[in-house]
Amino acid sequence: MQWLEWSEESFAEARGRACPVLLYIQATWCRFCRELEGEVLSDPRVERLIRERFVAIRVDKDRRPDIDARYSKGGWPTLAYLDDAGEMIASDAYLEIDELLPRLDLIAGYYAENHESIRRRLAEVAESAAVEPAVPASPSGIGRTAPAQAPAELSRELVDWVAQTLLETADPVHGGWGAQHKFPHPEAIDFALIRWSQTGDEAMRKLVLRTLRNMQQGEIHDRIEGGFYRYATSPDWSGPHYEKVLDSNVHRLFAYLEAYQALGEESFRETAEGCLRWMTSTLLDQETGAFRGSQDAHPAYAHLPTLAARREFVAPACDPTIFTNWNAMAVSTLLKASVVLKAPEWQEHALRTLDFLIEELFDERVGMYHYWDGTYHLPGLLSDQAYTLRALIDAQQFAGGAPYLYKAQMLAGLTIENLRSEAGGFFDTRHDPGARGGLRRRNRSILENAVMAEALLRLSHFTRDADYADTARETLQSFVQDYKGYGHFVAGYARAVDLLLHPPVHVTIVGPEGREDTRALRAAALAPYVTSRVVQVIDPNEQAALLERCGLPGIGEGPARAYVQRGRESYADTSDPLRLPMLMTRIERGE
Repeated sequence: MQWLEWSEESFAEARGRACPVLLYIQATWCRFCRELEGEVLSDPRVERLIRERFVAIRVDKDRRPDIDARYSKGGWPTLAYLDDAGEMIASDAYLEIDELLPRLDLIAGYYAENHESIRRRLAEVAESAAVEPAVPASPSGIGRTAPAQAPAELSRELVDWVAQTLLETADPVHGGWGAQHKFPHPEAIDFALIRWSQTGDEAMRKLVLRTLRNMQQGEIHDRIEGGFYRYATSPDWSGPHYEKVLDSNVHRLFAYLEAYQALGEESFRETAEGCLRWMTSTLLDQETGAFRGSQDAHPAYAHLPTLAARREFVAPACDPTIFTNWNAMAVSTLLKASVVLKAPEWQEHALRTLDFLIEELFDERVGMYHYWDGTYHLPGLLSDQAYTLRALIDAQQFAGGAPYLYKAQMLAGLTIENLRSEAGGFFDTRHDPGARGGLRRRNRSILENAVMAEALLRLSHFTRDADYADTARETLQSFVQDYKGYGHFVAGYARAVDLLLHPPVHVTIVGPEGREDTRALRAAALAPYVTSRVVQVIDPNEQAALLERCGLPGIGEGPARAYVQRGRESYADTSDPLRLPMLMTRIERGE
């Protein structure tokens, strides 16, 4: 099959031939996609029918998440049938040969006889669809939706509702959420852990423990090489789909690191170290210092019982693509690992990855590009901007240095300029007057907007610039009427709302960067589990203006000093690294 790319030339061919477009959306790690290509689309009858009566376009869902979000059937593979302007006529998931042949014949025949009326009808639909404000994106997730009227303003009621919903819909036996397909929903685990820390709710602590313990004991966890398969098909975390994807492993790694830091369970540390071991041994690209996207599913390989047996087998292939958003997630998680595991090499690795992203995938006009395969592609997606902004702020917190904060401000400004919606929040793509079909309609993802809002809130604390916080508040407010319809993805949104309403413990360390006493105070401030914290070093010799804006005194020739505050309240200051964690935890708990 000769597949074309999504391009103006491909749609021009469809117009010239007066035929529909067959859009095939696949994932490199997807076993069913490979089966569709190898057993169905390669059939001579299918291939001939597609070649003669369609223009065939293939898209990788990870490389083009913008297309996937608008045309996917809800899973992969997806076969979408479009008119020559890119508007969708119909779509299918996996079809066998005897199902696909009549379907193709029906679509092609109907289009040939009615393509002018189809074009007019779809044009009218596209014309009436509001491009501004955007259509909210509805990420797939398992969870109840409630038709009850949401509160008109951001409030504790919203956070309480999400917390209660997570408890009510969780699996009481195996943890997690979902009666059939079982995804971990790490943003929900993170929120539950935060809720327990803030309120002492034992049900939340037990939910976290039940989920993480059962997940690491289930078949979804690769206990031989480390890491997790993408999802399970049974409630007890068995029957996994055996692909391993970078983003889902990074999220689960972070959950186990947080839980180990908060709860001290040694098995969580071991599971986290296994994830790190798999990531660096399998996905690490030595040349760039970044991580490749995924490792293919291979059930026979996964069932081999020992590492030695796997070494004699051919390991599943990896997709070499370097995705910006997934690598930015990895940066934030590796920085966390460096502190929780007391292993500074993970910070070094994180900063090397971040430096690659900024050097090769950042453009001062459009922000971050989406992926790298030897060069950069697809600029301006919100996911890449939001997760990279978060990684830059994390780098500022864990490692310090003015360049990260400067880049964060630059990226935040570009994102606000290019993606902000007048209705509040951020679009998933830049405005493109030449966009066609579904790409004309810009979406707003609640999860990506929550990440962006949280990053802006934290940036406002680092810069003492309230404008960032105001933008974050507007972003979160824009979802307040319909947040209940997003399943468990709403947990990330509630996390950001909680940060807005529950200001973080802010530790400002005044002292020269690189000096031993400054480093000791930073390490002490990062060590305890604190649900929301900002740790900032201000070098009085290099950042005198920021120090003055903070209203903090210099230290002269004296030792570095940490000032602890929350919101507008100042609590204590100390030069003692042993005393600092105690001060932070007492303030965080309101003692």
